[in-house]
Amino acid sequence: MITEAIFATKEQIQKTFSSHQIKSIQLRKQPIADRKKLLRRFSDFILSNRERIGNAVHNDFKKPLMEVDLSEIYPVLSELRHAIEKLDQWTAPQKIDAPLTYLGTRSKIVFEPKGVCLIIAPWNYPFSLCLGPLVSCLAAGNTAIIKPSELTPHTARLIAELVREFFEEDVVTVFEGGQDVSTELLRLPFDHIFFTGSPAVGKVVMKAAAENLTSVTLELGGKSPTIVDKTARIDDAAKRIAFGKFLNNGQTCIAPDYVLVHHEVKDKFVEALKREVLLLFGENSKIDEASFSYSRIVNQRHFKRLSGLIEDSLSTGAKIEMGGFVNEQTNFIHPMILTNVAASSRMMEEEIFGPVLPITSYSTDDEMIEIINSKPKPLALYVFSHNSGSRNKLLAATSAGTVCINECVIQFTHANLPFGGVNNSGIGKSHGYYGFLEFSNQKPVLQQMSRFSSIEMLYPPFRSKLKQSIVKLMLKYF
Repeated sequence: MITEAIFATKEQIQKTFSSHQIKSIQLRKQPIADRKKLLRRFSDFILSNRERIGNAVHNDFKKPLMEVDLSEIYPVLSELRHAIEKLDQWTAPQKIDAPLTYLGTRSKIVFEPKGVCLIIAPWNYPFSLCLGPLVSCLAAGNTAIIKPSELTPHTARLIAELVREFFEEDVVTVFEGGQDVSTELLRLPFDHIFFTGSPAVGKVVMKAAAENLTSVTLELGGKSPTIVDKTARIDDAAKRIAFGKFLNNGQTCIAPDYVLVHHEVKDKFVEALKREVLLLFGENSKIDEASFSYSRIVNQRHFKRLSGLIEDSLSTGAKIEMGGFVNEQTNFIHPMILTNVAASSRMMEEEIFGPVLPITSYSTDDEMIEIINSKPKPLALYVFSHNSGSRNKLLAATSAGTVCINECVIQFTHANLPFGGVNNSGIGKSHGYYGFLEFSNQKPVLQQMSRFSSIEMLYPPFRSKLKQSIVKLMLKYF
C-alpha cells in the first residue's frame, strides 16, 4: 500500500541539508568495505521489493511487469553489482609518472567524495533514472537528496518509502513535490547536482548551480537520428528500431526520434517496420489496449502534446503508414509511423518522446549528414549499415553523445561505457566508473623529497648564468 506523499517545508529542507553536510564529512573517513557492504545490502533490498516496484511503475504507465524488470530494476541492479565488483579498483590512488623537470617528486590522484549531492530524476523511467545515479553517488562516498518526478506519483511515493525503510535519513533523503520543491532545493549549495530531463529545464538547473559554483551532470535529450542505408539488413534494422522506438511507449530519451532511410530501400523498410512493430507489441494480430507488451503515455498533458504534433504533421502533408487509433481517456496511442513529413513541421523540430516515428528518405551521404547537422547534437545516433566507408564518414562528420551501429538503445546498460550527451543533449557522463568519477573529486597529491628539490634550481635570483641556461634548455627540450 502506497502512503500519501509528505511534502517538506523550506525549514525542513534546510535542516535536512545541514544534517547531510555533517554526515558527508563523516563519510569521507568511511572504509571502502563499508561502502561495498551498503551497496550489497541495497541490491538485496531492491530485489526483495521487486513486486512493489513493478506495481508502482505499472500504476503510472500500465507498463508490463517484465518491461519493468528489464528497463527499471535490472539497470539499477547491474549498476550495483558492477560497482561492488570494481569499487576497490576505482578508489585506489592512481600513481602518476613525473616528467624529468619534477625529478624527486612522487604524485598520485586520490578520489575523494564531493559531499552532499542532489539527484533530480525524470518521469519516463522513474525508478532506474532515479536510483541508477544514486548508486554512483553512494559508491563515491557521498550523501544524496533525491527529488523524484511528481508526474509519476506512485513510483515517487514508493521510492520515498523504500529510502526511508533502508537508509539513514542523513545519508539519503527523498523530497516529493513539484517545481516549488525543486526550486527550493536548487537554492542550496550542493557539492554536485545530477539532473535528468529536458534541455529547457537543464538550462534552469545549470543557471541555479552557477550561483553556488556547483558542478553538474546533465542528462538531457534531443532528436536522435537513425540511419538505414541501402546496405543494411532491413529485417534486422526494422526489428531493432521497432524495439528501441516503441519500448515504454516511445518515452525514452535515447529512442530513435526520426529515421533517414535511403530512397532505394524506403518502401521495403516501411513494410518491414510495420510487421515488426505488430510482432513485438501486438496481440492477436493487432495492438490495442488489451496488448500485453505495450504501455501508455504518462498523462493527459503529454497525450495532448503528442496529439498536437501529429495534427501539425498531417496538416503539412504527412502520411500515416501505421497507427491512428487513440484513446484520450486512457492515454493510449497506437504505434504510429509517418512518411512524407515536412522538414519544417514541429515533428521534425521538437523531440517527440512518444510512439510516433517519422521516416524521411535521402539519396546521398552528404544530404543525410546535412540533415543531422542542421539540428542540435543528439544524445544518440543509430546507424544501420554494412558499408564501413559510409559509417566512418558519418561518424567523422557528425557529433552525438552515444552511437550504436546496427543496434538500438542497448548502449545505455553497457557497464563499461560512459553514457551522456554533448552540449544540448547533456554535460558529463554516467554509469559505472564514469558515474563514480562524476561524483568524485579527482584530487592530485604531489609529494616532494624532504632534502632535495630540483625546482630550487630555478628559484630567484635570476642573474645566474647557470639558471638562465637551464631555463633555455627547458624551453627547447622539455
